[in-house]
Amino acid sequence: MHNFLSDKTKIFLDLEEQFGAHNYHPLPVVLEKGEGVFLWDVDGKRYYDFLSGYSAVNQGHCHPKIIDSLIEQSKKLTLTSRAFHNNLLGEYERFITQYFGYDKVLPMNTGVEGGETAIKLARRWAYSKKGVAENQAKIIFAEGNFWGRTLAAISSSTDPSSYKGFGPFMPGFELVPYNDIIALEKALQDKNVAAFMVEPIQGEAGVVLPDEGYLTKVRALCIQYNVLFIADEIQTGLARTGKMLACDHENVRPDILILGKALSGGVLPVSAVLADDEIMMNIKPGEHGSTYGGNPLACAVAITALTVLKEEKMAENAELMGQLLREELAKLNSPFITTIRGKGLLNAIVIKHTNPDASWDLCLALKDLGLLAKPTHGDKIRFAPPLLITKEQILECVGMIEKALETL
Repeated sequence: MHNFLSDKTKIFLDLEEQFGAHNYHPLPVVLEKGEGVFLWDVDGKRYYDFLSGYSAVNQGHCHPKIIDSLIEQSKKLTLTSRAFHNNLLGEYERFITQYFGYDKVLPMNTGVEGGETAIKLARRWAYSKKGVAENQAKIIFAEGNFWGRTLAAISSSTDPSSYKGFGPFMPGFELVPYNDIIALEKALQDKNVAAFMVEPIQGEAGVVLPDEGYLTKVRALCIQYNVLFIADEIQTGLARTGKMLACDHENVRPDILILGKALSGGVLPVSAVLADDEIMMNIKPGEHGSTYGGNPLACAVAITALTVLKEEKMAENAELMGQLLREELAKLNSPFITTIRGKGLLNAIVIKHTNPDASWDLCLALKDLGLLAKPTHGDKIRFAPPLLITKEQILECVGMIEKALETL
């Protein structure tokens, strides 16, 4: 593949090869600029971004309002740690709790820290409120989940590339099949279960949607068995699926809500765990925290990032453009696409081909045509552009996808 690359691109790829850990396998493109739905490489070639930083840049690249907040706040104060108060944390806490309708927020930085925090909250609640014996609490996860790569996250993983060769694993985690209410109910009958943590739509697994009504039943079962429902909305939240939260499609309210990614519009790591007092107030000073969690820069940026989503009606646009994208992809009638699925602008296609590298090759062909997407789990390709994409742009992109499919 190296032969097709410009000398400039090769320089940057070789630097990473030589000096960076080899824990990623990126598409061979070196980006240096982004604006809205577009990215530009070091040679000045423009691309449509159909990954959106795994849904971190829902608001579009370098959104002017978000960048203005970043610059303005960065000149005043960036970090105090939580040893002292800062003038933005309380304001942000009030803003985000009112925005999502929870009593309290616990601010962290990365999505995986949000997941870890939610699990700690659930375990502590189980010991303080549910009466589970010390060290007996269990957390149930869905098979095919993905919430990061810390030791706890891989301990709940069913993907060998995440966990193989990294044991021993975190105890107290159990798995049930995704979208299987009968298996879930059986698991929840164990009195030691503290929580069920689940993605409303499984992102990394290839945009796997549960049956209609799954979340409603999950919510009801968790109430019935006095178990916390933890929604991992790090990738599905913040207008991506056509509603502010994917849980909103079924009007269910999780006990613990985890947000990240687009909470900063892709400007810096910001995550948040939201819950009511009954759950949140079991953790006391010194029992959980983060140096950067709730830093003033993150607070300023997150307020703006959330404001932009509503002001610019991004959920509504995601809903309409997602429907259009799936309809237009279906019209292609490609023999190589076996499945088109998604909600809002979180979509995936499944590629069928005799060549096992077909989806990678398709992404390379798309790159040459000016569209960036990435395969996940071999035969699946996610299509998730920023939420401000227009009808004309969707149609142009489907044209590129059609051309790329012809190369297979």
